This record gives sequence, C-alpha cells and structure tokens, in this order.
Amino acid sequence: MPDTLIRNADVIVTMDGARRELAGASVLIRRGVIAAIGPGLAAPGSEVIDASGCVITPGLVNTHHHLYQTLTRAVPGGQDALLFGWLRTLYPIWARYSPEDMHVSTQLGLAELALSGCSMSSDHLYLFPNGSRLDDTIYAAAEVGIRFHATRGAMSIGESKGGLPPDSLVENESVILNDTIRVVDRFHDPRPEAMVRVGLAPCSPFSVSRELMRDAALLARDKGVMLHTHLAENDEDIAYSLSQFGCRPGQYAEDLGWTGPDVWHAHCVKLDRSEISLFARSLTGVAHCPCSNCR
Repeated sequence: MPDTLIRNADVIVTMDGARRELAGASVLIRRGVIAAIGPGLAAPGSEVIDASGCVITPGLVNTHHHLYQTLTRAVPGGQDALLFGWLRTLYPIWARYSPEDMHVSTQLGLAELALSGCSMSSDHLYLFPNGSRLDDTIYAAAEVGIRFHATRGAMSIGESKGGLPPDSLVENESVILNDTIRVVDRFHDPRPEAMVRVGLAPCSPFSVSRELMRDAALLARDKGVMLHTHLAENDEDIAYSLSQFGCRPGQYAEDLGWTGPDVWHAHCVKLDRSEISLFARSLTGVAHCPCSNCR
C-alpha cells in the first residue's frame, strides 16, 4: 500500500486532547495509518491529494445500525407506531428477505454512511431468514471499503413463548451459539488496523432468554470480542423488564454479566439515575440514537 499525503488543507480538525485546528497543514498516511499531521510534510513517492479549500476531519463512527432495514425505511403502516407496533408491521417483510436482499441493503446503507463522512460502522443483524448469514453483510462492507464491526445478533423467543418476533424469525439457541463461534473464528480481526471485527449481540431482553444472554457474555469474554444489545429504549421496554424479570433493564444487564468496558448498549434513553451510575462505574458504553428516539 503506497503512502498517501493529503496536503494544504484549509483546516485540519484534529480532535486531539487539545482540540487543535491546524491551518494550511497536511496529513501523511503510511500503510493505512495516520503517521503525521502538520505543516510542510513531505513524502517522496507517495500519492498526493490536494486538499486546498477543504476541511479535514476524522472519520465519523456509527455505533449502532440495522443495515438490513435500509430497504424498508419508507414502508407505510408502521411509521406512526411505537417501537413494538413498528416491529410487528415490519417483521413479516423482513421474514421474506433473501441473502441478496441482506447484501444489497447493507451496501446501500454503508454507501450512504460513507458519503456522510463515516469511515467506520457497526451493524446489529439479529435475523437470518431464508439462508441469510452475517457473511452477507461482511462481504458487502468489504466491497464498499468501510471499516466494519459486524455483530452476530439473535432472537430465540417467538410469539408462541411470549416474545415479540414471529416464530419464523427465531433460532434455536444452540444453533445461534455455534454460528456465532463460526463467524468470530472466521472473520474477527483483533489487530488495531482491522477492517472487520465481530461482536456478539442478542437482540434484546424481550427476544432472547436469560440463558442466552448469560452464555453470550461468557462466550464473548472467552473469544475476546465485544457485547452489544438494545436496552431501556422506551416505556414498553421498561414495563416488559419489570413484569418479566422483576427488575429494571440496567440491573438485569448487570446480573447477566452485561456491564463493563467490553459492552455497549443501544438507546438507553430510559435509564434511571441508579442505572446511569452503574454504567459509569463499570465503564459500560451507550450508543445514543437521537434520530430514532426523537421520532
């Protein structure tokens, strides 16, 4: 890989500890890693990009996404519903997806993100209809060229057992764990310059069992990968946790090993003060999703 010199930017927004903004400076990229930032950089034989008139910023990082949903953003019928109603409207459509649909939807979503300045995205894929696999999204990300943190999600409790998703979209828990081991072993790259990493991401407390949540936490730590799920997204979510588990979502997460610096939860807009303190003490991460939660 040749060196790249991006030179003469009007402004470089470094986002370093001092929040420096450098005028008329350049960025040297060596073997895919930023090697130097500053004025007057030279790199004979490198590819040169003239950034005159431009502002250079670090790439944005998208910490929670469902790229398979890109194809159904405009589906009528569920747009004015609360979360659970919206999901029930769309589950039958997603159940008809093919592996190609997964691939194309991921490509489209990642291309939009790349055009917005995003250089890395996570993705939470938790349903695998008609032979679809996490592999379909990973291959799509490689074609777009964006850094990708795929998470192998899962749903194991369908409507017949008191869960939210239809039974056609849930999987046997032993199948889930075996396939999770497969994709981690095949695709996860722990190196700092990795283009693909894989995390474990049971969909939510209302679509998987307590046992699967605990087993996923144990497996993730054995494999050295991260954990991700939805948590405390709205009032329905809190009510479900209280009625089914006898505690709030934050306590449920802690009881099952789902707190710590290797965990990040999506949404979390309904955490109370004690749960926020718990996450702060344990360095548990949160992916805020203001657009979807404002909606």
